[in-house]
Amino acid sequence: MKSRRTVIIDMTPEGEFRGEFRAPGAGARLPWPMRIAAAGALVALLLGAIALAAFAFWLAVTLLPIIIIAALIAYAAFRFQLWRGGGRRMW
Repeated sequence: MKSRRTVIIDMTPEGEFRGEFRAPGAGARLPWPMRIAAAGALVALLLGAIALAAFAFWLAVTLLPIIIIAALIAYAAFRFQLWRGGGRRMW
């Protein structure tokens, strides 16, 4: 624990601080390997979100023709049922 800095708070009897008080770690910069790791994690998170959005878009575009064909078949079946029932409208 010798590597830890001791923080001395200089306070008046009235409860006010003398001089400028900074909490431990306030304004302190991270070591450069930690800054590089944090930047790398941020880039990885951003690229993961982009990849997920691209996959969702690809899935939607791939399923679009299947949805259109299924809708056409459902419409044709509905019209066939109307025709078979004598052409009466249901509404």
